[in-house]
Amino acid sequence: MKNTKHFAAHDFLMKNYLNLPWSKNYKKVLSLDGGGVRVIASIIFLKKLEESTGKSIFELFDYFIGVSAGGANALLIALNQLNATELEKFWSQKNLEKIMIRSFWDRRTFFQNKPKYKEEFKVNLFKTYFQGSYLKDSKKPVAVLAYDLEKRKPRVIASYTDDKMMSRTVACATSAAPLYYPTVKTEDDSWLIDGGVVANNPCLIGYNEARKYFNTNKIKVFSLGTGINRKKIDGESSIDWGAFGWLRNDIIGVLIESHLDHDILYDLIGDNYLRINSSIGDVNYVMDDYSSKNLAKIRSLGEQWWNRFGSQSLEFIK
Repeated sequence: MKNTKHFAAHDFLMKNYLNLPWSKNYKKVLSLDGGGVRVIASIIFLKKLEESTGKSIFELFDYFIGVSAGGANALLIALNQLNATELEKFWSQKNLEKIMIRSFWDRRTFFQNKPKYKEEFKVNLFKTYFQGSYLKDSKKPVAVLAYDLEKRKPRVIASYTDDKMMSRTVACATSAAPLYYPTVKTEDDSWLIDGGVVANNPCLIGYNEARKYFNTNKIKVFSLGTGINRKKIDGESSIDWGAFGWLRNDIIGVLIESHLDHDILYDLIGDNYLRINSSIGDVNYVMDDYSSKNLAKIRSLGEQWWNRFGSQSLEFIK
C-alpha cells in the first residue's frame, strides 16, 4: 500500500524546491526589446554568447519574452529553436527588402495616409518559418506583448494561456508597428498592434510572468536592448512642432525609450537583473534603414556590447 503522506510531502517539495532558501536554481528569462532592424545588434550579441558557452540560446534560458521585432525573435527561438546564426539569416538584407516594400499609397503621397509597408510579405515570411504551428506548441514558455486596440489595453500573449493563437499571427501582431504595418486581426477576433507602444522593454512583464509560471521568486532576467538615441532634442524649437515636426525629431523613439520598467525591475531584484544596451552611436535611429552601411554599423554595435558586457553576461547566466 502506498504511503500517501510520503508522496504528498515529496510532491510538495518538488513543486516548491525553487523557493527553498538554500536552493541556488534560478530560472533565467531572456527579454528582447523591439527596435526594427536594430534588433540585429542583440542577435550579434547572442551569437557571441552561444560561441562562448557552446550552447544555443534555447538551451541557455528557461523563459522567453519579447516585443515587436524582439517578440518575433523570442517566438523563433522558443518555437523553432533557432540559434543566433539562424536568427541573423532571418534578418538578412534580402528578407528585409521583402518585408519593407513600400505600399502604393506611401510611394505616391507626401503625407502618409496608409501603412508604410505591405503586410503580405511579412506574413509570408512568418508562414515560411512557423508553418501551421500554434503558440502552445512551444517547447519552453514564451510570451510577447501586443496592444489590444478595441479594449485599449496591453495584452500579454503566452504559449501557456493562448492555445488557439497561431504562431505566425502572434508574430505579425507584436510587430505591427503603427505607421509601418496594418493592424492584425487574431484567431480570437482581437485587433492588435505592436506592444512597443506601451513597453518596448518587456523585462518587468517577463519577470512577473515567469514568477507566476514557475511559482518562484528565484528569477534572473537577462534583458537585451536595441540601442538608445542620445541625440539632444531642441526643447525651444519643439514649441512650434506639429505632427510632421515631431516625426522628423524621433517622437517614436521618445515614446519607446522609457527607462521606467528597467528602473523598477532593478529596484525589485537588483543583481538578478542584467541589462545590455547603450547609445546607438552613429547607427541611424530610424527602425527601417536596412542599407548595407547601416546594417554594418548595427552589427558593430552588437560586437561593442559583447566587448563591454560579455564577461559579465557569462558570469550572470552560469
